[in-house]
Amino acid sequence: MAPRHIYKVIFMNQGKIYEVYARKVSQEGFWGFIEIEQLVFGERSSVVLDPSEEKLKDEFAGVKRTFIPMHAVVRIDEVAREGTAKIIAMDGASNVTPFPMPVYTPGSTTKK
Repeated sequence: MAPRHIYKVIFMNQGKIYEVYARKVSQEGFWGFIEIEQLVFGERSSVVLDPSEEKLKDEFAGVKRTFIPMHAVVRIDEVAREGTAKIIAMDGASNVTPFPMPVYTPGSTTKK
């Protein structure tokens, strides 16, 4: 039996850090985006529920595939098993969110 890969993907979204687990991560869908498929969440039979994970389950309910801008990705790790998906508030005294800057910029289109 082939090993099942699990990836922990950490990315920024609207001033928060998202940590999700997925079975498939690639870069082939759209240029400049990381494609995440088959999100993995904890078992629903658990007695103790993590509100952060429940919020993520609701946010990604019905999502087959999601595309994260490459510049928003903090880290992608291949892990032995999934953990608890969570949303973490970013620390900082500023309430200003930086405007996303492109990682790759096309060459100049002006003629000389």
